[in-house]
Amino acid sequence: MDLFNTPQDKNKNYLPMDGTVNYYGKVLNTRESDYYLRSLLETIAWRNDEAIIFGKRIITKRKVAWYGDMEYEYTYSNTTKSALVWTKELMELKLLVEQHTSETFNSCLLNLYHNGEEGMAWHSDGEKALKKNGAIASLSFGAERKFAFKHKVSKETIGLVLEHGSLLVMKDSTQSHWLHRLPPTKIISRPRVNLTFRTIDLK
Repeated sequence: MDLFNTPQDKNKNYLPMDGTVNYYGKVLNTRESDYYLRSLLETIAWRNDEAIIFGKRIITKRKVAWYGDMEYEYTYSNTTKSALVWTKELMELKLLVEQHTSETFNSCLLNLYHNGEEGMAWHSDGEKALKKNGAIASLSFGAERKFAFKHKVSKETIGLVLEHGSLLVMKDSTQSHWLHRLPPTKIISRPRVNLTFRTIDLK
């Protein structure tokens, strides 16, 4: 099932069961989106992502950065990152996302995909440090890319295209029941920056 050019109703749940995904469409106009894309490319402390798989350290072409209210430590793929202090632009975007979603966030994981050949494999964001069933708000800039979901049991798949300056929110039990990925494609040559605002549970 693919969802292209659908009406952007922020209250619509794009998942048929076991979770909630809302797509807000573009929350910034083209001029604003272009400004933030340039700023993020220039001011974020990008680093190649690392993962330890079967005891072997893998360094990806995709770059990442981790920011937050405090020096939170966040572990995924057997590697740990410490959060940096919010930049001016990141704080502006955090407040914007919070206003649209009525949620609060204390951290942000950013991904930089240099072109369509860089993507993300099937996974769910179920790290223990994250708030259980908390919202994850995904803000996208740059190249439009397809984003896909797959149910862990039924294997049903759902896809939608994330636009430049658009906002998608995953919440409730989505991470427990669904995987998601960013499929690679050879037809896209422009970069994409994705910000995923999250809540680290300090309890």
